[in-house]
Amino acid sequence: MKQFFGASLSGNLQEAVRGLQRPQMLLLMSNPEQFEQHVEELEKLFPQVPSIGCIGMCYSTRVVEKGVGVVAFCDGVSASANVLEQVSTMPVKYIQRLQADVQQVHATQRDTVCIDFCAGNDACALTTIYTVLRPLGISLVGGTGDGGRVSANGKVYHDAVAYALIKNQGGRVKAYKENIYHQMGDYRFIASGTDKANYIIGSLNGQPAKQVYQRILHVSEQEILTQTFKNPFGKINGEDTCIISIKEVNGNALACFRQVNDSDVLIMLELGDYRAIVKDTIQTIRRDFPRISAAFSVNCLFRYKLFSENGYMGEYLREMSALNSHAGLVGYGEHYNSQFVNQSMSCVVFE
Repeated sequence: MKQFFGASLSGNLQEAVRGLQRPQMLLLMSNPEQFEQHVEELEKLFPQVPSIGCIGMCYSTRVVEKGVGVVAFCDGVSASANVLEQVSTMPVKYIQRLQADVQQVHATQRDTVCIDFCAGNDACALTTIYTVLRPLGISLVGGTGDGGRVSANGKVYHDAVAYALIKNQGGRVKAYKENIYHQMGDYRFIASGTDKANYIIGSLNGQPAKQVYQRILHVSEQEILTQTFKNPFGKINGEDTCIISIKEVNGNALACFRQVNDSDVLIMLELGDYRAIVKDTIQTIRRDFPRISAAFSVNCLFRYKLFSENGYMGEYLREMSALNSHAGLVGYGEHYNSQFVNQSMSCVVFE
């Protein structure tokens, strides 16, 4: 199989897809002002080709902050695209769509991946999708788009998750997640006073969450939103750690990008040697796949900001280009199998 990436900084979709022939699956990443227009135009250019889309920045060898980007899979792919609607209330109502698509592409653990773009309520959407994927061992990689809108097959949806099932007819697929943080000290917190709907942590170990964070890291209230780049929270999930970024200060509470429940056990994380971690991830992938056709990744907006502020983003993309054809989305939350995480990178590699 082959992966195509095209982009236009001015939002000219015709320019972005120049040279693209006979795509078998399309991923659209657009801007808020032109999203609907691009969705309609892409469908007219490539009618009947499965597609999903969202609002967000994209990248290959450079980041496209505005405009439009298109990733296409060609030459040896079978695919299906669809949506689960009402993700805020009842996405399971539409689960038969996913079940039918799994059968249509003859999805298997070895050669099939699910890529999703979500408009919100990610944890519920992922839990629903993974009830179908888990028994088959099929991996999922995806992320949250901006603006509460996604698209599938030429139609725009609100309150939905768009998904693509992609079967690599020429070899294996495998999903990866990269975490550039590790535990800081032996801090352990019991969350309470949470607001699940608004992702708010009221207290940690019975004390106001804002003051606990400030006291440990010696930061002012104004510095909290940038300090989370270096020190997010973590929630232990078996042998894994889910990263929880701080979104804003809410009185004495902290609003996050991921849901926290009463009695959840949290730890404090600190930034590791991300340059070394990225190199190790690439080496691991290259050991697993001596022959790589393509890689598609989702990088958190906070990782993008962290890397950019430290002059590393360009170098990062050059290093990732070692995975042959590499492209991806800058997301507002990352999906890896059934996990909704922050400040992470998830990717799928095609043999």
